Amino acid sequence: MPYKLLFVCLGNICRSPAAENMMNHLLEQAGLTGQVICDSAGTSSYHIGEPPDRRMTAAAYQRGLKMQGCARQFTKADFAEFDLILAMDRDNYADICALDPAGTYRRQVFLMCDFCTHHTVQDVPDPYYGGPNGFNQVLDILTDACQGLLKYLVQQLPVKH
Repeated sequence: MPYKLLFVCLGNICRSPAAENMMNHLLEQAGLTGQVICDSAGTSSYHIGEPPDRRMTAAAYQRGLKMQGCARQFTKADFAEFDLILAMDRDNYADICALDPAGTYRRQVFLMCDFCTHHTVQDVPDPYYGGPNGFNQVLDILTDACQGLLKYLVQQLPVKH
């Protein structure tokens, strides 16, 4: 049974697909493809069915990262489907937790920046209304967080012989 990660932002076209694709890249490099499955979603319905934002796609491409995916909205069913749910900011975290008023799944919901080892920010900022520097800043933060998350996962995963 693979370990399943869900990355969540507001619209699922910038931050969460960047995290999903970056994590898949790191998992591939670590030889963990198939042991960990990544997906992404948005707390809003703004961009359902859309590909990742072209500006994020361009910034990721500059770093050798190919962006894939199609925006979808986070649902209550995602709680049971995923082992870890990673919110890009505190607003996303609050929106996710609002769908679980009893707190049944609270222990599997984290802020993405909880896994940063170099950056000290709490939120991955939304670059949607900013310039190109915002997309690069997001990728810098996500690189740090995804590397920290990979270290965490390696400790969680059963050892393959």
